[in-house]
Amino acid sequence: MNKIIVYCRPGFEKECAAEITEKAAAHNVFGFSRVKDNSGYVIFECYQHNEAEQLLRDLPFSSLIFARQMILTGELLRDLPSEDRITPIVGMLTGAIEGAGDLRVEVPDTNESKELMKFCRKFTVPLRGALRKQKILLGQEKPFRPVIHVFFIAPGCCYVGYSYSNNNSPFYMGIPRLKFPSDAPSRSTLKLEEAFHVFIPADEWDERLGSGMYAVDLGACPGGWTYQLVKRSMMVHAVDNGTMAESLMATGQVIHHRADGFRFEPPRNNVYWLVCDMVEKPARVAQLVADWMVKGWCREAIFNLKLPMKKRYEEVSQNLTLLREQLKENHVHSEIHARQLYHDREEVTVHVRRFWSAVPGRRDER
Repeated sequence: MNKIIVYCRPGFEKECAAEITEKAAAHNVFGFSRVKDNSGYVIFECYQHNEAEQLLRDLPFSSLIFARQMILTGELLRDLPSEDRITPIVGMLTGAIEGAGDLRVEVPDTNESKELMKFCRKFTVPLRGALRKQKILLGQEKPFRPVIHVFFIAPGCCYVGYSYSNNNSPFYMGIPRLKFPSDAPSRSTLKLEEAFHVFIPADEWDERLGSGMYAVDLGACPGGWTYQLVKRSMMVHAVDNGTMAESLMATGQVIHHRADGFRFEPPRNNVYWLVCDMVEKPARVAQLVADWMVKGWCREAIFNLKLPMKKRYEEVSQNLTLLREQLKENHVHSEIHARQLYHDREEVTVHVRRFWSAVPGRRDER
């Protein structure tokens, strides 16, 4: 197996290919990408046979922006016989891995592949049994073991491989399955909810998304992102010249400031969260968040960078570099992650977390 498959949003294959090629090279792994427009995935083929395994281990999945999942695989299995699709798949995995903890039979996130979903659900049961019989898959699901992926790109055609549970997306097809809350004022609320799932470990939600925290939502109206904060019993300063949903104002947890988000200053010094989904030039939004972090106005931030029509990967990379350099120059110790979420469209969601110095009277150090 000398290939890496990266799932992505259809239409962003070129950005995904540019990213995996660049970051693989940074790990001294070289190869080339196979790209098909609107396919929802990219194949990165390594020049050296054993380097794909190395890349799967060493390249942090969390560092990828346009990827939904990253798996190691071999050659495409074509024209699987309808009377026995299982034997070739088991054969591909035999000797490659044993004792895996989970199985996912998946498809690209395209309209054409939706017809394959019913087959995948039915096929998973007998395939799971066969893999367990050969000890390739453990008898019970184990969350800390490798995950087997069978990725059907067409009827009878699939890639077979695996990912590591400590360096992959925990979600089927790399997509968190969220339900739109009927009382939310806009569908944009799902962007922030998905961001919480992607960027914040579930066992840290009570600490980092706890009730009683103070938050600021820049560009809040009508309140899709504010809704997520209120739902978690936070007190929110919603900043926008528009109109907030009456249901949110009735909670008593929201103070609406009719103001410019780029000029607003927090009225208190214990704001934990800054969230921002303003339609603005990405460089301006990145600079705004950098200013908040440098001034110590918030502890964590989630914001969206709207993408241009061309050079989207380059634009995001430049703005993330700007943000990192600003924080480093001002001795702000932080971590930054970015991801094009399932509920994003022409945008990328960024999460920044600031760490305060543990030594009293000492400035943050990187």
